[in-house]
Amino acid sequence: MTRSAVVICPGRGTYNKAELGYLKRHHADKAEFIGMVDDYRANHDQLAISALDGAERYSVGTFSRGDNASPLIYACAYSDFLSIDRSRFEIVAVTGNSMGWYIALTCAGALSPFGGMDVVNTMGTFMQESLIGGQLVYPFVDADWREIPGRRDDILEHVRLINARSHSSLYVSIELGGMLVLAGNEEGLTALETTLPRIDQRFPMRLANHAAFHTPLQEPISERGRAALGQGLFRQPDVAMVDGRGRIWYPWATDLTALGDYTLGHQVTQTYDFTAAVHTSVREFAPDCLIVLGPGNTLGGAVAQSLISCGWDGLSGKADFSARQASEPLLISMGLDEQRQWAVS
Repeated sequence: MTRSAVVICPGRGTYNKAELGYLKRHHADKAEFIGMVDDYRANHDQLAISALDGAERYSVGTFSRGDNASPLIYACAYSDFLSIDRSRFEIVAVTGNSMGWYIALTCAGALSPFGGMDVVNTMGTFMQESLIGGQLVYPFVDADWREIPGRRDDILEHVRLINARSHSSLYVSIELGGMLVLAGNEEGLTALETTLPRIDQRFPMRLANHAAFHTPLQEPISERGRAALGQGLFRQPDVAMVDGRGRIWYPWATDLTALGDYTLGHQVTQTYDFTAAVHTSVREFAPDCLIVLGPGNTLGGAVAQSLISCGWDGLSGKADFSARQASEPLLISMGLDEQRQWAVS
């Protein structure tokens, strides 16, 4: 029986040490696509994606760079998308987190595979060259993934007060399930780190080689992107897309100028609400399951927390979600070998 599915595309931070060799392990049959990606990189005097994936050792300094991480994750995720067994799954919509929006555009057909690579590599390289500001993450849910009353509002009040200081910039970068990704300049981030209570000796946690994505600090990157990437890249999608505001772009009814403006404008400089994207995806398309593309599984918790926050299918906490996963999986993470087999032929 065919199951309806919403596909979710990952963003930065999903290719880590455990993912080294992901393309080689899972996508030896994607030689034409990976060859195109490598040729693109060679034409821009950049290291081949296959060489990065085939490295003997993982290095944070190399693999977390935007000019390497973005196209590497793109290659892995789009290859995963091509591997989904279409005889078992009807893909009713696609969405993504942060850079995952560019991958979602490709999966939906709004960008060609080459066009997707062009957008991902160009924007990733521009952000790495400038590296304006940084990001950190902080949770507002408890161990059962239920929102702690008042914590989110408290975090946002700290952000407001710090951003009001003359030399500090601080914003909500991504609404990520049970966490807020916060971004700003060094003064703003340091002020927040000294204000927020430490949690589990992990949070607030800085993200290596991450700029202040999805904030007004990225206006110069948006302008460079618009100048380098023409509107001609965008095409009518053949699958519905849910963006970082929770808005839907329908197949064969998309204003391509507006899509380009959003992708290279609002999406770069304003908060990316991944939680809203998940809420809209399940409420409007009522899928039987959600398929999160690899590499990695860092997005799985955020998806589950987003489902819990809107009470999807009666979910009220982590225990409910785990029980549901054990009986009839609602979430399939292709970055996990034990779940990957559920999605591919």
